[in-house]
Amino acid sequence: MSSTPYETLPGGPGDAAGVTSDGAAWLASAGTYPRSTLALWAERPDAPVVLPCGTAFDVVNAPALFGRRMLDRLWDEGPGSGPVAVYRGRMLLFAAPGTAARLPSLLGWEEWGGRGQAVPPLLCHGTGDAVTVPAPGAAPSPAPAGARWMVAPDTRHPWLPGPEILLWAAVRAARSTVRISIFPPADQDAKVYDVSRRR
Repeated sequence: MSSTPYETLPGGPGDAAGVTSDGAAWLASAGTYPRSTLALWAERPDAPVVLPCGTAFDVVNAPALFGRRMLDRLWDEGPGSGPVAVYRGRMLLFAAPGTAARLPSLLGWEEWGGRGQAVPPLLCHGTGDAVTVPAPGAAPSPAPAGARWMVAPDTRHPWLPGPEILLWAAVRAARSTVRISIFPPADQDAKVYDVSRRR
């Protein structure tokens, strides 16, 4: 995959070392006991942690390849993204609180997944859900199960995309993977005659 301009930006995709103490404080603020989370990370900086969604952030969970396509759209053609992590072959796009409640209905309105589209499901985690996030000190891991940051949190108040922006990115990512034709599919049982030769 060729390098895109955003990969060189501080905090952009691939900048796993960009997690700052402010970013760690923001992540910890999602939990009931932020000081305990920060103390755990001080002792074990590479420990993943389960954090609740719905107050500091929601998470849109996509298959890694499709999530990467969404991320490319957000940075190449859109406003960028909030923090993004990879965990167990899935990409976790951190979103504004309330996104998990709204995005599924927007996707439904777009007739997402209908008409034979091979589009992967997007899982939306909001109030009442929790996700496993990489620790601020997590080193990039080549293993599929490795937890790492693609876009590291680096501030106490990161910008987080809302449902409309993530819908826009998902639709554009899907269009780049699904070929759309105005012609109906060929009938596989139809008899084909060569009419190019005349007698």
